[in-house]
Amino acid sequence: MPANLSPEYKKAEQAYRAAREPRARLEALKEMLRSIPKHKGTEHLQADIKSRIKQLTDELAGPKKAGARAAQFSVRREGAAQVCLVGPPNAGKSSLHAALTGSHSEAGPFPYTTQSAVPGMLPFEDIAFQLIDLPPVSREHMEAGLMGVLQAADAAWLVVDLSDPACTEQVIAIREELARRKIVLDESWPARAAEEAFQVRLPTLLVANKIDLDPDPDEVKVLEELLQIRYPAAAVSASTGQGLGELARFLFRSLGVVRVYTKVPGKPADRQRPFAVRRGDRVLDVARLVHQDVAATLKYARIWGSGEFDGQQVGPEHALADGDVLELHAR
Repeated sequence: MPANLSPEYKKAEQAYRAAREPRARLEALKEMLRSIPKHKGTEHLQADIKSRIKQLTDELAGPKKAGARAAQFSVRREGAAQVCLVGPPNAGKSSLHAALTGSHSEAGPFPYTTQSAVPGMLPFEDIAFQLIDLPPVSREHMEAGLMGVLQAADAAWLVVDLSDPACTEQVIAIREELARRKIVLDESWPARAAEEAFQVRLPTLLVANKIDLDPDPDEVKVLEELLQIRYPAAAVSASTGQGLGELARFLFRSLGVVRVYTKVPGKPADRQRPFAVRRGDRVLDVARLVHQDVAATLKYARIWGSGEFDGQQVGPEHALADGDVLELHAR
């Protein structure tokens, strides 16, 4: 990263990395462009920021005459986390997506059946994760719209067919093609810190699909040895349902999802629709999810669950635990 970046720029870049909604990312990009030192050493970075501003502006503007194709990759964020299904042609991503979410993601025995981003919801207890089926990736073909979806995602599933002799080369190609575009499929949950500007590191689960075709059970280990990677792995079959029941539980545990319920004074807690935050998040983070005005005027909260006693008064910075109930009080 170029030297002499101002504290204002670094703060804006941090806000960009933390943002998940397109409008918030766009505002952070504009602030990055405003605050970046204007000299020769930052020219390349300035151009990159301008390109991303245009991309997000077009996305938020909606489809135009020539922009309908890009609109097929505009996905409204929902659920506790957004997870993208990435894989080579004919790995069974669409069948897996349909089996888990009940979506109408088109599956077929020929490559490149999926040509847009297809969202669906994977339920887990009283929350759900948004799974996005994406077009396949190979050295020969990659839809340009994939990048915007992956940049905003929380995690990825690398879906492979271990019975395919080309599996190893396919995974190498996917990792390299995405890395060239600054998308890194990371083995760590949570992912490691980004190493350069605009790099996105997605914690990744290796999903070995089609195990009903009886691939060698050691194929995952062989693949990892050949690639020198150690992704957490799950062996599943979209056709028979084998192994599918553990995938949502893995996401809940590995993403550190924390469910928080809210109540109004004198009323029971709303146990039907929890707010999903992450381990280490605070009362203030839940207030922001309720409404920005609530967060701006928040004075304190009463908590049932992780407090020292039921109804304990806590401040906006109090860290939350799964199952907590909050009663928010404004100034």
